Amino acid sequence: MPTDHSCQVLTAGFSFHRKPYAMVQPDGVKNYLMRLQTDGRCRARVDGAMSLVDAGDLLVFSPDEPYELKIDNELNPMGERLVESGDYHVFFNGSWVDEWWKRHKRPNRIKVELSESLLTLFRQLVLEQRRISNPYPEIASYYMRILCLESDRLLSEHPTITNTNYVAYEIKSYIEENASSLFKLEDVASSVGISVSRCVHLFKEAFGKSIMQYTLDVRLNMARERIIFSPMTLEHVSESSGFNNYTYFHRVFRSRFGMSPKEFRIIHREQM
Repeated sequence: MPTDHSCQVLTAGFSFHRKPYAMVQPDGVKNYLMRLQTDGRCRARVDGAMSLVDAGDLLVFSPDEPYELKIDNELNPMGERLVESGDYHVFFNGSWVDEWWKRHKRPNRIKVELSESLLTLFRQLVLEQRRISNPYPEIASYYMRILCLESDRLLSEHPTITNTNYVAYEIKSYIEENASSLFKLEDVASSVGISVSRCVHLFKEAFGKSIMQYTLDVRLNMARERIIFSPMTLEHVSESSGFNNYTYFHRVFRSRFGMSPKEFRIIHREQM
């Protein structure tokens, strides 16, 4: 069976780094590159500027785009410094790929869910490349086409995230992951490596509300769900939802939902 070279996979692999690593290609990598961050953090040149790359970031580069990757002591979501970065990467080319690339204006980064279906495509490409004897290299070509088309679907389903508002989304994720505990604005800013004033400005510009307003929203929604569905005492609900003062929790809950936490529990339990 003839080999279809219009979409050719050159190399495919998985890397996991626990030591600092750097790669700089100012003139591009000479082929198309698709890289999926699966673990830890690193920094890469994204849309012209060095930017933090987190798990769930799918990076795509054309042959002549400058490429730079640095893995060093990045802060993890818990604020700890460590060297840890895992990724799948595929280098590929071909006339079909050239046509595919031209169909859309492509950002270097798409934020994606690390779904089993997406991870399976990368794994299959790696397995195909590892075969010592492979009389059917076109199989890898078809997997690569599916991965390219899947990236198109992901691009259509997710808003393009620029370097500026990407940081705002990182701040938003930090708040959602840590809302049940107490944190300061300094902690939020440190998690994304910027000043407090810059952190506050970027979040307000992206989402139209302050960091503390959004934190309160997340905590109240968390508390509401626990009041309805958990057997926790109301004091425990307050504490486990990030409020260190029950009197304050009671006041803001009544202001938001028009009734006290106790009244809210009674009414919604009766409806269940």
